[in-house]
Amino acid sequence: MKTAREDIRNVAIIAHVDHGKTTLVDQLLRQSGVFRENQAVQERVMDSNDIERERGITILSKNTAVYYKDTKINIIDTPGHADFGGEVERVLKMVDGVILLVDAFEGAMPQTKFVLKKALELDLHVIVCINKIDRPEARPDEVIDEVLELLMDLDASDEQLDCPFLYASAKAGHAVLDLSDTPESMEPLFETILKYIPAPTGDPDAPTQTLISTIDYNEYVGRIGVGKVENGKLSVNQEVMLVNHHDPDKMKKVKISKLYEFEGLNKVEVKEAGIGSIVAISGIADIHIGDTLCSPENPEPIPFQKISEPTISMNFIVNDSPFAGQEGKFITSRHLRERLMRELNTDVSLRVEDTESTDCFKVSGRGELHLSVLIENMRREGYEFAVSKAEVIYHEDERGRKLEPMEIAYVDVPEEFSGTIIQRLSERKGELQGMSPASDGTTRLEFNIPSRGLIGFRGEFMTSTKGSGILNTAFDGYAPYKGDLQYRKQGSLIAFETGESVAYGLFSAQDRGTLFIGPGEKVYSGMVIGQSGKAEDIELNVCKTKHLTNTRSSSADEALKLTPPKILSLEQALEFIDTDELLEITPDSLRIRKKILDSRLRKRQGFKK
Repeated sequence: MKTAREDIRNVAIIAHVDHGKTTLVDQLLRQSGVFRENQAVQERVMDSNDIERERGITILSKNTAVYYKDTKINIIDTPGHADFGGEVERVLKMVDGVILLVDAFEGAMPQTKFVLKKALELDLHVIVCINKIDRPEARPDEVIDEVLELLMDLDASDEQLDCPFLYASAKAGHAVLDLSDTPESMEPLFETILKYIPAPTGDPDAPTQTLISTIDYNEYVGRIGVGKVENGKLSVNQEVMLVNHHDPDKMKKVKISKLYEFEGLNKVEVKEAGIGSIVAISGIADIHIGDTLCSPENPEPIPFQKISEPTISMNFIVNDSPFAGQEGKFITSRHLRERLMRELNTDVSLRVEDTESTDCFKVSGRGELHLSVLIENMRREGYEFAVSKAEVIYHEDERGRKLEPMEIAYVDVPEEFSGTIIQRLSERKGELQGMSPASDGTTRLEFNIPSRGLIGFRGEFMTSTKGSGILNTAFDGYAPYKGDLQYRKQGSLIAFETGESVAYGLFSAQDRGTLFIGPGEKVYSGMVIGQSGKAEDIELNVCKTKHLTNTRSSSADEALKLTPPKILSLEQALEFIDTDELLEITPDSLRIRKKILDSRLRKRQGFKK
């Protein structure tokens, strides 16, 4: 017999990038008394990893719980970036409702549509929260119309259309049901959660069923499965069967050694958990996302959607440049392999495959951001390696045609740049699907474009729109191959010999293009030191010094004026490299190099092509 558990509510916070999800969770934690009065708390306390804090983005979904009027509210903060969409799809299986956060100025954005569609498909109750109403250019009434239109477009049921709307400022820590109310605290939001989000239901007397929706990893206890108890109860030392909906052969008897529930930012050990509780389970080595823990007498797996396939891949290669091993702690193929395999413990959208060479691994992910975050993490841990240019993963249909991943790109740009962007994206095989002017003088363009057309495009996009454009993408399935693409119109400037760069050599080199290095930097033959102004590669000697003579001319002693070099960030370097180049990554440096360092062998290879 199914019953509802009234003392619990399970809710996820979903939104587009940067609409304030993590800041809202901060306020809910503060106002529910999780922290002591005088406790010093970081802002965006849920973004625990360094890269999340620096970039201001959420990468992994996080669980927390607060108490309000004797009801435990389990809250899940989800990522907003399309590359981490897989995270969002899975955690929605644990909740009975969502808080959809929409920026009062930006309105409904592509990722808002993606996450809302997933929530509606799972028949979840929605609370719409218009955030950042204290922004000077906020337009809450228009945004509400946009959200209602979006709900209709996504075929929401009448019940879902009748959702409550709140107005909030997560930063200031208040929410109101009506714009004329005096804002005081987050209480109206707490009340709305209790009123509109249904309590979790299940059968407490039925055999145990718990679906694992996310995996955490801890070096001391190994893998930790996080999921919701659907039926029955879980207790410490209970024997359960591990089964999986997509893998009927998987049947394994395991024992629960430790059980935790979430309270505030901590995991608290409990002896047992009933229906509707979100729990963390440790002590099961072979636990994966999508597994169900059931009673041995009735092993019935819970259906679960498959994890989205990766669309983009890169080769991670042992560094073999002349400077190999000088800056990193972990440099061998064994180190590289162990680290990549360890990443698979927590990141389910990642794939790691061996290649013909023992020094090279093919790593596939959901997008450039997904892979660049992994690279940045490894670099900080002291790894040294090289990566190739990102390439898309092709499929074949039953007729043997080559299929490639496609994306929908939404571009918001000031009107004067729309012509340039249409031309740029058309060159990259993009097809313009729609064009609509917005009230603030910008134009929204919608393109259908191959994923490989967007590789390396963001940097060019920022330059073309003078930093004022916004580009959002969403995966849109596979379609027949659209033909060959040229990634880069300009060639590279390549160092001719190994040594140290000198101002005199750089001075004559800077007329040939844009330099990436300044004087006094170590270079080696075959290293890319800049971008050429022409289409072909140019080799330069930047280590040459001036010949000294005993005649003095009036102009000889004038100081050499060097243009400051363009220092590339990790993303820019990954975008810049071409198919015949590698990016050498060490804890201290990023160096772009040719795959073949010897210029004669390179030329020979060029002739063969």
